[in-house]
Amino acid sequence: MSLQGKLISEINIKCDGDVFHEIIKYKPHDIFRICSDKIQNMDIHEGELGNIGSVKSWKFTHGGKEIVVKEVIEEIDDEKKLIKKKVIEGDLLDYYKSFYVTIQVEIKGENNLVTWIMEYEKKNTNVPDPHTYMELCLSVTKDIGLTISSDA
Repeated sequence: MSLQGKLISEINIKCDGDVFHEIIKYKPHDIFRICSDKIQNMDIHEGELGNIGSVKSWKFTHGGKEIVVKEVIEEIDDEKKLIKKKVIEGDLLDYYKSFYVTIQVEIKGENNLVTWIMEYEKKNTNVPDPHTYMELCLSVTKDIGLTISSDA
């Protein structure tokens, strides 16, 4: 059994894809305001929001437990509406040697596609693939999309 893995999930959002990308890139505080039942806090530790090298920490609820994750933005491609982050500290690294998350928005009129990619290496074969973390990300995406479309 391989310790390295990759999960890819896509979800349609019926809101402005540019606005969704801007929230992910520049307004992460809006995410925990919108999804306060799932995400409790976000702090910026280094750099400026929306810049490569900026470091943020997130506090969220997963499986009934409070989880803290610190991440660094490694790549931003505004043309492709893509952001790639690397987890550098926190609870996820208790189970995974490495963990990367990529979010990309494809603009298709009213129906836009958000793709989440999780690339990871487990510490051992007993560690599950992060399907429940992907479900959390998709749920947050739905909440943000609904909020954007109702604000329009």
